[in-house]
Amino acid sequence: MAEKDNKLHIALFPWLAFGHMIPFLELAKLIAQKGHRVSFLCTPRNINRLPKLPPNSINFVNLPLPHVEGLPEDAEATIDVPYHTIQYLKKAYDGLQESVTLFLQSSNPNLIIYDFAPYWVAPIASKLGIKTSFFSIFISPTLGFMGPPSVLKGESSVNYEIRTKPEDYTVPPKWIDFPTTVAFRYFEIKRIFDSMSPNDSGVSDVYRIGAGIESCDVVAIRGCIDFEPEWFRLLRNIYNKPVLPIGQLSPAGDQNDNGGDETETETWLKMKSWLDKQEKGSVVYVAFGSEAKPGQEEVTEIAFGLEKSQLPFFWVLRLTQAAALPAGFEERVEGRGVVWKTWAPQLKILAHESVGGHLTHSGGSSVVESLKFQRALILLPLTADQGIYTRILEEKKMGRCVPRNERDGSFTSNAVAESLRLVMVEENGKIYRERVKEMSELFGDMDRQNRYLDAFLDHLKCH
Repeated sequence: MAEKDNKLHIALFPWLAFGHMIPFLELAKLIAQKGHRVSFLCTPRNINRLPKLPPNSINFVNLPLPHVEGLPEDAEATIDVPYHTIQYLKKAYDGLQESVTLFLQSSNPNLIIYDFAPYWVAPIASKLGIKTSFFSIFISPTLGFMGPPSVLKGESSVNYEIRTKPEDYTVPPKWIDFPTTVAFRYFEIKRIFDSMSPNDSGVSDVYRIGAGIESCDVVAIRGCIDFEPEWFRLLRNIYNKPVLPIGQLSPAGDQNDNGGDETETETWLKMKSWLDKQEKGSVVYVAFGSEAKPGQEEVTEIAFGLEKSQLPFFWVLRLTQAAALPAGFEERVEGRGVVWKTWAPQLKILAHESVGGHLTHSGGSSVVESLKFQRALILLPLTADQGIYTRILEEKKMGRCVPRNERDGSFTSNAVAESLRLVMVEENGKIYRERVKEMSELFGDMDRQNRYLDAFLDHLKCH
């Protein structure tokens, strides 16, 4: 009976982007494996698109998204809409307050773990006596660079200056009390500077983060103290509340099985057939996640760069991207390179022994998955906090960023080719290949992951 009483009911509520929903789902699975009851709050179409789980392991709670003018009828995730329309998705998401309140009142979970977007959850839960945890898929250096809740909410103070222009974000802020290169490059912050100002939803993205952190009981962060100790210390100081690592949420299990439906199995077998013919560690895997979409100029330079590198490559390039490959490119690289234009099983590809490196946007999940399989990193950040993650990986000699123009972010095919060859095969780039092997334990060690999760759950039981 005591064992049963020790189990918790935990609700999770992610933002409607697959780069957020998937880490939340990984966390939900790990919590459920500990024997706790888990409710996963999300919209119906997104729940249907998430990876299938064993029956009854997690209770999926359907929250129909309210209609908002400017948002297409079936749009329920950022992948469904152009960038400028995401503000309407946030407005619709804020319309879920009543549904979430009703769920909390009727289900009375011990804890709700929420994302950056629903900054309004903690005050509702607290009134009902439910504990709250802000869960950041953004790494601790991103949060540390962005600053304390007061700064994020735009409240000026004697101790902290408010940043008002893009240039302010290109240098480390004064509250960081140790040497670091962590800052946005001008073109990176320029691309996302609108997130610092209120949009059609009525508040800015950074305000959401600040308010969500300010009102929670505990901050949980995707990350590892062994990897970023100084950043966790900084956050505890500027948040003045518990800040706990939740682990890297590296996917578990054997990625080379042929699970999934018949179509997915057939797709993988085609890919595997090509990968099996390549030399061990020779292939560059090229993919930029589901959210980051390279523009036409970027696709062109990447293509010519891959061609000039003379390395074998497997490029996942979604057909939905409004960009065409250079004329004759696929014919010229036939046999040496593959351009795959539909869904691809990233984990299985990264797990294949012929893959040696990953040309990536520095998205959190992609980095974790690459490092789990000891794949060298060639970095090309495109949006969000990917530039910050890139700085950290460069500081630790775990990845090499493709050289770019500081003002507009443009890059050349020569820069792509040289970066690929340096990291993949040249003697001067050996450090990158060795470092990812050294650090992979921090990203793929499930025992370490278990210890972080146990510490987080124990904290909840004791406070």
